[in-house]
Amino acid sequence: MSTAAALRTILTEVDPSWHGTGNDRIAPELLAAARDSAIGRRMLARWLAANDAPALLAPQPGAGFGAAALRWPRARMARLVRDLGALAYAPAIRAEVRREPVRRLKVALDNSYLLALDSLVWDGKVQANLGAQLAAEIDQALRAGDDQPLFDLLDRRGRAELRLWAERRDPGLADWSRLLLPRELHDNAPALFAHLPPDVVERLHIHHGARPLTA
Repeated sequence: MSTAAALRTILTEVDPSWHGTGNDRIAPELLAAARDSAIGRRMLARWLAANDAPALLAPQPGAGFGAAALRWPRARMARLVRDLGALAYAPAIRAEVRREPVRRLKVALDNSYLLALDSLVWDGKVQANLGAQLAAEIDQALRAGDDQPLFDLLDRRGRAELRLWAERRDPGLADWSRLLLPRELHDNAPALFAHLPPDVVERLHIHHGARPLTA
């Protein structure tokens, strides 16, 4: 893919909130015009590279322009994030034995539930205070009348696990994981921390990166 085509693909997916802040945010009609113009796309890319996506949009010999974004379209990223979140909450998911919560988790998470149960992927050992926190958060999410709070909980944790791993291993992917969602979700998020071992995150990263998007 040419650099121009790659840039068009990337800018189509970037959440509009990353193009300026407050009174300096680009108006929707101007942003749409910029995305449709070669000069406009270059200007948008320069602004992102200078502030919020320096690694993603930096020249990468051998990898190609914006390689992380092109390899991780929104659907693939969402699957990785959800699996990382489910695995991060594995200690709580494995400890849940009540019939209705177990049923809810199985139906809502599908294959991600099986991943959370797989001790060969991760043994799920955490300190007692963290285990109690994870259990309380899962329990609260399951008390809601629908599954969205559960999905939000897992995705928030999955994004944190991915971003903290990627900041060391693939900074372009760390940038991209932020740009796909509204800036406010990151600005208002609590301080990030991770408890999944880096090799576990890397294993899922490799697995999802190799899966076809239609799988």
